[in-house]
Amino acid sequence: AWYVPCLASLETLQELCRKENLTCKSIGITNRSLKSYEVEYLCDYKVEEGKAYYLVKWKGWPESSNTWEPRKHLNCPLLLQNFLRDKNEYLSRVRDGKALKVRNHVKALKPAIADYIVKKAKQRIALQRWKEELNRKKNHKAMILVENTVDLEGPPLDFYYINEYKPAPGINVLNGITTGCECADCPAEKCCPKEAGFILAYNKRKKLKIQPGLPIYECNSYCRCGPDCPNRIVQKGTPYSLCIFRTNNGRGWGVKTLQKIKTNSFVMEYVGEVITSEEAERRGQLYDNQGNTYLFDLDYDSDEFTVDAARYGNVSHFVNHSCDPNLQVFNVFIDNLDLRLPRIALFSTRTIKAGEELTFDYQMKGSIDLTSDSAEGLSPSKKRIRTVCKCGAVCCRGYLN
Repeated sequence: AWYVPCLASLETLQELCRKENLTCKSIGITNRSLKSYEVEYLCDYKVEEGKAYYLVKWKGWPESSNTWEPRKHLNCPLLLQNFLRDKNEYLSRVRDGKALKVRNHVKALKPAIADYIVKKAKQRIALQRWKEELNRKKNHKAMILVENTVDLEGPPLDFYYINEYKPAPGINVLNGITTGCECADCPAEKCCPKEAGFILAYNKRKKLKIQPGLPIYECNSYCRCGPDCPNRIVQKGTPYSLCIFRTNNGRGWGVKTLQKIKTNSFVMEYVGEVITSEEAERRGQLYDNQGNTYLFDLDYDSDEFTVDAARYGNVSHFVNHSCDPNLQVFNVFIDNLDLRLPRIALFSTRTIKAGEELTFDYQMKGSIDLTSDSAEGLSPSKKRIRTVCKCGAVCCRGYLN
């Protein structure tokens, strides 16, 4: 589905709702807010006749309804903390990193400070709404958090969260599988992997035991085994709470884990639009000019299809590249046994500490590691602008592609 953004501002929609006495929870207009005033954020500060006043943006009311209120009327300690923190953050940035505070005798904030405070407040609200949207759309139990303590960047405007492949017209990512295993104990019997000629990918602790390059065949929707089967891992989604955060070294958004991840554990699946390689080549030229890298070739058996996570994807859309990554790519087959269309799963290569950023090598292609040397052998149509790598690893190759 294609989405068309509303051309009216949030404030305009709120004002229209109030005039027509309508409620709309998604833009903050409820029955309660129609008749009451709740502080959404604080915009400015001044002192008059020895009394401190704050300019208040009321929740569900347009900015034209902002009012100056004395400090004693405000019962919003968290919003006051945010206001003071944002003010001091601005001052520390403009004064060479030295944290300074507005002296008590200052009667009003400079317009640039007030403008920054409002932008930070709006960003905080936008990121909170984005976090709520992501957690509504995800199909796994673990939480997704969002954090930006670096700049004023808000949620991406042209990104839509999905949980599974979104095939382009004419591409079928489900091949109509109608049979499954009859195992009572999948690890001990001739289960789905053995039928395909491979070994079971997981051990009894549900950790990966196969080497990179080998495929994973999980039990499917027609298998006799239940949801607790040890051969059902990727299909359950990520078990870890993750945080999409803004990096401080120019790499845009990144993803970090909020929980410890043990070696050989499933972390997340890479999803997006499934397109033909010809369409991927066309889009790749555009993405290279923008400095973006979201194309993942499904080249386990052939080179017919590519996953494009630029506009549609999950948390993996925000995972950065590293030449020394902590995640490894594996090809997975569950309800589709078409070797041209594997699902892409990311597993940990080592123990990952809570708070550590998650990364994978963008040149990993399942069983093939496309190094910078082998890239020189590509045809002229496949050669594109090289993107500089900022991973900072000791073994950094210098480029993403």
